[in-house]
Amino acid sequence: MAKARNTRNRGSVRGRDIPWGKVVLGTVMAVLAFILLAQFWYLCWVVWYSSNPPASTPIMRSAMRELHTTRPDAELRYQWVPYERISSSLKRAVVAAEDSNFVNHGGVEWNAVRAAWEHNRTLAERRAGAGEGARVSGVMRGGSTITQQLAKNLFLSNSRSYARKGQELVITWMIEHVMSKERILELYLNVAEWGEGVFGAQAAAQHHFRTNASGLAQRQAAQLAAMLPNPRFYDQRGATRYLNSRTNTIMLRMRQVSIP
Repeated sequence: MAKARNTRNRGSVRGRDIPWGKVVLGTVMAVLAFILLAQFWYLCWVVWYSSNPPASTPIMRSAMRELHTTRPDAELRYQWVPYERISSSLKRAVVAAEDSNFVNHGGVEWNAVRAAWEHNRTLAERRAGAGEGARVSGVMRGGSTITQQLAKNLFLSNSRSYARKGQELVITWMIEHVMSKERILELYLNVAEWGEGVFGAQAAAQHHFRTNASGLAQRQAAQLAAMLPNPRFYDQRGATRYLNSRTNTIMLRMRQVSIP
């Protein structure tokens, strides 16, 4: 009986002797070290992309895996073209459509983020209150700048989570401090998605208009910019009424924006 009691006491003492504070601290330090290492890895790639074109991106690879489930023979259409070989109309159209203050901000437009959040919340509430089967007009807005979209396109995915958004903001800060605005826009125009398996201005110009990125006319450029929020949908559906209306709006705004 005494022996059993002594055994329990020794087990209890050993349990109390575990330095749980050190265990927790060590775990926290390991997690922080991993996060810092990941940021250094991203920074190295940002520096690399500041002077080198990407061979592909995670979003390209994900899109092709998805496309191969229905079209096993589909090929990635992506061809890098330098900034000077991209139509100035496309540069203006994309800036007008996606980020009119692109040349001035530091990577994030907090007012635009807040406005988009409020608009989307209101639209969601209207749709929820309309009842099943009822149609409510309106389009969800994005508040991301061109730099934020580039951070996502180069390194992340289309998933929606606070962790991914937080990482996007960190990479956005890196990009803005390492790259010029011209380089940011050059990269964005070369990796943006413009249809099923279609990435970049050159592939988009050839796929949609049978021309090169340098030869895009004003309306063609505006239509490509209007497609950006949902490129696969418009690739399949063509020029819908909304797309034509959005194209006209972008054409009016193009002359009012500045580009690098």
